[in-house]
Amino acid sequence: ENLHNFIQPFHNVPKDFPKLKNDAFLRACHGQETNHVPVWCMRQAGRYLPEFREFRAGKDFFETCRSPAACCELTLQPLRRFPFDAAIIFSDILVIPQAMGMDVQMVAGKGPTFPEPLKEPEDLLLLQPKVDVNKELGYVFKAITLTRHKLDGKVPLIGFTGAPWTLMAYMIEGGGSTTHSKAKRWLYRHPEASHKLLKMLTDVIVVYLLGQVAAGAQALQVFESHAGCLGPVEFQEFSLPYLRDIARKVKDQLKESGQDVPMIVFAKDGHYGLEDLSQSHYEVVGLDWTIDPRSARERTGGKVSLQGNMDPCALYAPKERISEIVKKMLEGFGTRGYIANLGHGLYPDMDPENVGAFVEAVHTHSRHLNLK
Repeated sequence: ENLHNFIQPFHNVPKDFPKLKNDAFLRACHGQETNHVPVWCMRQAGRYLPEFREFRAGKDFFETCRSPAACCELTLQPLRRFPFDAAIIFSDILVIPQAMGMDVQMVAGKGPTFPEPLKEPEDLLLLQPKVDVNKELGYVFKAITLTRHKLDGKVPLIGFTGAPWTLMAYMIEGGGSTTHSKAKRWLYRHPEASHKLLKMLTDVIVVYLLGQVAAGAQALQVFESHAGCLGPVEFQEFSLPYLRDIARKVKDQLKESGQDVPMIVFAKDGHYGLEDLSQSHYEVVGLDWTIDPRSARERTGGKVSLQGNMDPCALYAPKERISEIVKKMLEGFGTRGYIANLGHGLYPDMDPENVGAFVEAVHTHSRHLNLK
């Protein structure tokens, strides 16, 4: 009931979007045949592009995130250079803690920083319990609608969110961390408060993702970037149930309005969760580069499409070598129910030419494999 009141305002969004010309990515999400393997890169709108650095120079990061025109421009930049098969909206996972009332700043040389992280369970009282997603995150929805029009049907547009555990880790650590020991301390010392926070985050995320779809997102990716610091037992308790909840609740709502939007889950370094993730209501499971393609296929048993997983550092290799690495990867995954990507995001010092070589290698080799 509660969810319904939230979602009503989303239905008045303009739907006169240009017709989609290249649906290879969406078809691959659903495991259908494509004439080439679709490809996109995590962090494809990013600092490896000189035009990105120029556009962002001197501007506050989150201010950029709050400008629909800026987000649209940054989303489109990589598509002007490379024939990617999907665009992903330029935004950040930490807009959710901001919407819940936390202060987050992007500090040069340090990354995202929370001046006042959550320290003890009573700090949960400082968070906004009922977030008006339209009001707090409407700028993301505007950016999606604008970008969807400007894309002119060239490729589908992906919306995204951080997963609850990953966001919780940031909110408690106060920034990046290698051990996440402060956040994990909560899991072991305050399990009830941890579940309470994860549930609060899940509720906001569900409405946020539905808002993205209403605004024009054609696929959704959930980033569980900090899966790797959990063991299998903690993952089962504090990550997986919420990942499942998100997919199930989003899908149930979309079914009511007859929409079918594929969802991707990316749990970085969560090898132990592969079987479970492939049975969690997501059409696609994203893989980091430490997983062997053939074993991933075997362990997910054809239940899902797979996305990934070239080591981003392979982009430092010469172009011929990139081509060989891609060919091997495609042979491992097979060309059906597969989306080529990196096993994590692009790094700022990567050569755009090599990104182009990666995209071209995926298209060329997969077309060739499809003819066999």
